[in-house]
Amino acid sequence: MVPGASLRDRPADGRLALDGRWTADQAPTVEANAARLLAAGRAGPVAADLSGIERLDTLGAWVLERTRAEIEQAGGRLTYVGVRPEHRTLLGEVRLREPDSAPPARPGLILGALDTIGRETVRGGREFVTALAFLGEVIAACGRVALRPGTFRGTALVNQIQQVAFNGTPIIVLISFLVGGIVAQQGIFQLQRFGAQTFVVNLIGLLILREMGVLLTSIMVAGRSGSAITAEMGSMRMREEVDALRVMGLDPVEILIVPRVLALMVGLPMLTLIGDLAALTGGGLTAMLYGGLTLDQFLVRLQAAVGVHHVMVGLIKAPFMALIIGILATIEGFAVEGSAESLGRHVTASVVKSIFMVIVLDGLFAVFFAAIDF
Repeated sequence: MVPGASLRDRPADGRLALDGRWTADQAPTVEANAARLLAAGRAGPVAADLSGIERLDTLGAWVLERTRAEIEQAGGRLTYVGVRPEHRTLLGEVRLREPDSAPPARPGLILGALDTIGRETVRGGREFVTALAFLGEVIAACGRVALRPGTFRGTALVNQIQQVAFNGTPIIVLISFLVGGIVAQQGIFQLQRFGAQTFVVNLIGLLILREMGVLLTSIMVAGRSGSAITAEMGSMRMREEVDALRVMGLDPVEILIVPRVLALMVGLPMLTLIGDLAALTGGGLTAMLYGGLTLDQFLVRLQAAVGVHHVMVGLIKAPFMALIIGILATIEGFAVEGSAESLGRHVTASVVKSIFMVIVLDGLFAVFFAAIDF
């Protein structure tokens, strides 16, 4: 019969020899021997010889590891010698992990706000650099396609233009028509105080053609087409279709991104022009209903108030806004990981970032065109 757990000194080599069964049925003896081992370990470095242990189960291994951890916390050192491979594996499985360090003290309200602002600023800078690098990849891919026209996927471009422009026309016309009517109505109510309600034509003409038309259309496209592009790219990432394209020797940027970005740059100016006409129509009907203008008066005053360069201001902005929407949508799509939560998070980020950057770009263009008096 295998003896119970025991611990004995070996003065010849200064080791403590562990013998017998260090198992659950010997728990009281195991604990008593562990207490002796702990006392010896606190007095100085100890080497425990485990070659004499006949049987070792989870309880015995856990008690040994607990004792070792207590000795090390007290500033001592316990080392194992003569450990069998199966015992070494069991000891490794029950090894106590190091205690977690105390969490850092939470900063105050002001310091916490400054810390958050700093971290977000750094993260925004990294995302800006990533967007610039991605823009460079898209431009390089467009250059490769231009040098090798036979590799360009014209069918994909036409399909994307249909998705962006043709299928998006009804919602753009409806929203632009309503916004034009609302702006005209509010303008008439304010200008009537001064007997200048006819100047509402100047208001809606300049505001819609220069600012509101392209801005409203870009926001709608970012919410509709930008989110769709992000979802498509994210789904392909989740199904590893992007990696499959690389394995087949195809460039995902040329195959997936270039047609979508070009479709946005072609479709957004067309939608902007259609949206401008719809908004002017809504504003004109409102001016005739609330302002007492006739159709001829509205058209004559609109022709006198706006020129071709006002139309061009909005159309010049459109391709740049489309480029931003396309780049941000594809970046967020390629950043999707393997979960539905990640897909939803990046689709939301794509829409929010695109709308924010479109508004920022519109403000920069407004300052630029005002500076050159255009």
